[in-house]
Amino acid sequence: MCIRDRDKTEGLRQLVYDWDMRLIMNDERLQTIEQVREFLEGSEALEFRGVTAKEKYYWIEEVLIRFKYIRLKKVEKGVIRRYIQKVTGYSRSQVSRLMAEYKRTGRLKKTEYRRHRFPRRYTLSEVRLLARTDELHGWLSGPATKKIMEREWAIYGHTDFRNISRISIAHLYNLRHSYLYRSITRRYTKTKPAVVKIGERARPAPGGSPGYIRIDTIHQGDGLGQKGVYHINAVDEVTQWEIVASVEKIAESYLVPVLESMLGGFPFVIRGFHSDNGSEFINKTVAKLLNKLLIRFTKCRPRHTNDNGLVESKNGSVVRKHLGYAYIPQACAEALNQYHSDFLNPYINFHRPCFFSVSVTDRRGKVKKIYPYREVMTPYEKLKSLPEAASYLRQGVTMEKLDDIANQMSDNEFAERMVKARSNLFQNICRWAERVAWGFPSPSPTTPQTKQGSQSKR
Repeated sequence: MCIRDRDKTEGLRQLVYDWDMRLIMNDERLQTIEQVREFLEGSEALEFRGVTAKEKYYWIEEVLIRFKYIRLKKVEKGVIRRYIQKVTGYSRSQVSRLMAEYKRTGRLKKTEYRRHRFPRRYTLSEVRLLARTDELHGWLSGPATKKIMEREWAIYGHTDFRNISRISIAHLYNLRHSYLYRSITRRYTKTKPAVVKIGERARPAPGGSPGYIRIDTIHQGDGLGQKGVYHINAVDEVTQWEIVASVEKIAESYLVPVLESMLGGFPFVIRGFHSDNGSEFINKTVAKLLNKLLIRFTKCRPRHTNDNGLVESKNGSVVRKHLGYAYIPQACAEALNQYHSDFLNPYINFHRPCFFSVSVTDRRGKVKKIYPYREVMTPYEKLKSLPEAASYLRQGVTMEKLDDIANQMSDNEFAERMVKARSNLFQNICRWAERVAWGFPSPSPTTPQTKQGSQSKR
């Protein structure tokens, strides 16, 4: 790039910029004050582009030496000053300061700025001692680490620790966060789990009223390199009314519709929803669903293993007992839900007796739970035994309708139908799995419907 001076005096001056933006000035013809004055009167504005301050200082010094600035008269000095101002773009006061410095020292040099730094109290070797101590002891607290270094100096006589042992605890933490310390040692920590502020850590307090359910998930094994179906088990704390459902995956898109259906499957109004700390329930989607239904959302407390003990015991005594532990493909979730709705859920709520505890206080004041035989009843019988049981029912559900479902057939008759339907379901699942393994297209397995089973569906 080339910048040419448009002066009346042709060829007085030429500014040339080379490829790396360094200034090359060719003003050899400017040898007298009169030539400089003519240049100032006839030239346009000029400026240095891409030139450092150090290069400008070098050029100014060269101009002052060439024109013997110190020996010039006052008027002539003013011409040189205006010339430097025009070319460099510096202000009058700045150019005057530079000329005064040249008169005082005989040269111009860019002053290098040096930041003020406080003296370092702890040397690199002492920071290394701190890092080594931390590595050996596993990064203890500040007071414990300071005590170790004091013992190294005072008790064991290691003179290297004489200065670092006097460090304050606050400054010890400063050194740990310094770049010097972190460049010496490498410390890796596990990712800390995020605190999810969803749900309340509390044990449900039903106060003898139904509608406070405990919920949990059960995985039906792995097979053929794939995950099996997931069961969701929900149990009411007071009546032990239980609803079982199955989903392909525990993702929100699969889980939320099934949860809505399960909450609507209970005959009474749901007031509480208690789960463990699994992410399948502790998420914003489930919380939004429960808030919409005005249901209190609680989750297990730390170091309280019995908070969700009721549903976990039902996982083994009901779900595992009826469905086993063998792998069931995810595509069978719809068939399983049909079986749960028609057979399993009516059976465990209307035809399967449960134990209900009674709290007794002995003579020493200790509360003990006993399970008398008179308290062995089905969840529906327990619901009927509650005072004002009808007041807990959902809209559209009456005791008469529940009595009709319970009295359709005896316990043994319903259990016989359920066992037969379960056997047919598993046979269909096995046939379907075989066809899929051989590569034949096959629709999802279905549960065979019986006349009695379809009538029992609520």
